[in-house]
Amino acid sequence: MCRSCPLVLTNAPPPAFPWVAGAEFSGIVVATPPSASNPKFPVGSRVFGAGQGAYATRVCAAETELLPVPDGWSFADAAGLFVTAPTSYGALVLRAGVKAGDWVLVHAAAGGVGLAAVQVAKAFGATVIATAGSPRKLDVAKQFGADHVIDYRDATWPDQVKKLTPRGRGVDIVYDPVGMVDKSTKCIAWNGRILVVGFAAGAIEKVAMNKVLLKNISLVGIHWGAYARFERETVPVVWEGIGKLIAQGKFKGTVFADKEFVGLESISDALLALGGRESWGKVVVKIPQVGESKL
Repeated sequence: MCRSCPLVLTNAPPPAFPWVAGAEFSGIVVATPPSASNPKFPVGSRVFGAGQGAYATRVCAAETELLPVPDGWSFADAAGLFVTAPTSYGALVLRAGVKAGDWVLVHAAAGGVGLAAVQVAKAFGATVIATAGSPRKLDVAKQFGADHVIDYRDATWPDQVKKLTPRGRGVDIVYDPVGMVDKSTKCIAWNGRILVVGFAAGAIEKVAMNKVLLKNISLVGIHWGAYARFERETVPVVWEGIGKLIAQGKFKGTVFADKEFVGLESISDALLALGGRESWGKVVVKIPQVGESKL
């Protein structure tokens, strides 16, 4: 979940207790370190990023964890961009090598990373099959570009996926942030790639490895957060790619728009909406500043 607020840039160590939750954010820079004679983001800059303590009226963030808000984007849209977009772009483009003509299955396609994955796959010329768990979420996946949608609560979904693909061969890439790898082996093509993005279902799967061997499948992990530590040079490359998609109008914000959350007091309601699975995309809390109306 994300929120938007003014920022104070600092080179100080993380604060002690009381600990403040929240990570992703967007807002306007209101202060920079006195020692920074030429900051990358001077006061007044519109930025988004991540840092500890985002559930607040102001947040301190390292300059390295910030990016400029894309032209034409609102703070709300930008607040949900920092984690989901590079995770999905890195998974599909770097790890799976998505290309025009591929068939891509995106699980939990109405979630934050799911909607990002749908858009990235479509931008690279793939045909997208999206799964979700409600009519509303299936509709959202369609609105963001999915070519076909399937309710994964139907136990026959692997068969439905295969029937949609040419000659019933199965999909080339599976994007899985849920924990549906084992069942996805039933509908993946020869030489297919299954992206292990996360385990939102709560359990870490055990996969029968003979299936991986028999179909020549690649199981590919993606841990975007670790790139800053192990492969730092790739981070700007990914953001450059995302920036191009945004500039071309092929990638848009994924903010949950069915209900609005305004003010710090609404964070509990926003978390309940997220935990109760009634939301889609990125849930964003808007934080009015002093003198601003909540209307």
